[in-house]
Amino acid sequence: MANLKELSKKKVLLTGGHRLCAGCGASIVVRQILSSLDDPVVVGNATGCLEVATTIYPYTSWNSSFIHNAFENVAATISGAEAMFRSLKKQGKIDKEIKFVAFGGDGGTYDIGIQSLSGALERGHNFVYVCYDNEAYMNTGIQRSSATPRGAWTTTTPAGKVIPGKTQYRKDLTAIIAAHNIPYVAQASIWRWNDLVEKARKAFYTEGPAFLNVLSPCHRGWRFNMKDTIEIAKLAVQTNFWPLYEVENGVWKLNYKPKERKPIREWMEAQGRYKHLFRPENEHIIKEIQEEIDKKWEKLLVICGEK
Repeated sequence: MANLKELSKKKVLLTGGHRLCAGCGASIVVRQILSSLDDPVVVGNATGCLEVATTIYPYTSWNSSFIHNAFENVAATISGAEAMFRSLKKQGKIDKEIKFVAFGGDGGTYDIGIQSLSGALERGHNFVYVCYDNEAYMNTGIQRSSATPRGAWTTTTPAGKVIPGKTQYRKDLTAIIAAHNIPYVAQASIWRWNDLVEKARKAFYTEGPAFLNVLSPCHRGWRFNMKDTIEIAKLAVQTNFWPLYEVENGVWKLNYKPKERKPIREWMEAQGRYKHLFRPENEHIIKEIQEEIDKKWEKLLVICGEK
């Protein structure tokens, strides 16, 4: 189990002074994950909120080796660096252990980066890919992605009289990655920080590719008070919108089961991007979303051997 006292003694790899919004979930995701490391790390970062706000020339918030690349190819970039490391180690030119991690938002992971990610996983590179999932293209103006939930308002799925927000359900990327049969896959939350840190440690110290999908609340795009980031992350787990589980060598394991599961409307009520769904003509959409969440939860329980 992760120990706060020990974690507090570790070198901070993402320092303060960056320009991410106050209350941004992404910086919390990164700091919790990197705190699990005992070895040097090379960080790759796809274009997005995290990269833009932490590396504005001539400044950087990264206290580690860092590579910025195009929006769509961070997995290819970091897998190339990892392949070079293995070659240099084989030649006797490097004798220390180095870890490799790629960070990408949902736009650069679920959508335009999935081909690069899938290829890197299939090739079996020894690296960790982290998706900080804020459920839209936040850096470029809150446009919908395939991670955007059904019913959510974005600038490209506006809520009006004709269309009540996004009409499609979100893509289940964690399950898609699990289908690649890689050694370790997990879904996590910054609310359960000890669970996330332990999963990150497993990911870094498992031989072969690993993937972490972490919900990253965005108060600008989701429309909630910036002080409520952790509370929003908590509600996502307690409503089963964002279940916590891991897939280790093909074995699915549920990591958290709410004692009193909250209805999805409680999570939605806390976010302005869903306010249009509480109009009488749209209430049926909330009911349909709840039914979909319940169905997926029951399926997850079966897969994890809980039912």
